[in-house]
Amino acid sequence: MKLDDIDRKIIELLVENGRLSYVELGKRVNLSRVAVRDRVDQLMERGVIEKFTAVINSEKVGKQVSAFFEVDVEPKQLVEVAQNLANNPNVASIYQMTGPSTLHMHVLVEDFGKLETFINEELYSVQGITRVESHVLLRRFKSRSGLKL
Repeated sequence: MKLDDIDRKIIELLVENGRLSYVELGKRVNLSRVAVRDRVDQLMERGVIEKFTAVINSEKVGKQVSAFFEVDVEPKQLVEVAQNLANNPNVASIYQMTGPSTLHMHVLVEDFGKLETFINEELYSVQGITRVESHVLLRRFKSRSGLKL
């Protein structure tokens, strides 16, 4: 999909602040409010912009522990396991990764006790998982919610 420099700039501005008005976007890219609205609408129709959302600081809402998991799964059960885990409210994101049949999962919980409960009672009980490796986040140096073009 071909994006011109103005589309890229609009996307960059919206990634930085998704609440910018069409008027403000227009000022920054030298277009009218209507022209910017039409471009944003086209970007949405083409699936370039999927949705507008708020980014929540998990620590500020009580999710103090952030952990990442590499979960190896029986190949025939990969989709079923991924869907099962995706439905868990502690799972922030889950992706299929390269490798035999590996899922990469990000989990947010209130404390280490909840992490232990999640691992022992919710993760290990899922049929089809063959190996779990976990990493707990100590400090965040960079986190980006949008794509830099």
